[in-house]
Amino acid sequence: MKLNALEKKKDSWKIEVQGESHTLVNALREKSWEKGAQQASYAIDHPYLSQPVITVRAENPKKVLSDSAQAVADDAKDFQKELARASKK
Repeated sequence: MKLNALEKKKDSWKIEVQGESHTLVNALREKSWEKGAQQASYAIDHPYLSQPVITVRAENPKKVLSDSAQAVADDAKDFQKELARASKK
């Protein structure tokens, strides 16, 4: 994965996420709303020819995106623990 900052303003960031699909950027978008974003969206212009771009507008978009990434990682860890527990039954 590689990130390209397309636009970094005081209250808005637009980041291209190379090598990812709807899965990651949609989870980040959802968590960004939970972390206080005033706007969080993503777009993939063409499924084969373009990369996803996530846009977050917030008082501190860097913190919102960072907190969102951590929340997605925490959810994945929780899923892994529950999967291990469920597979022992």
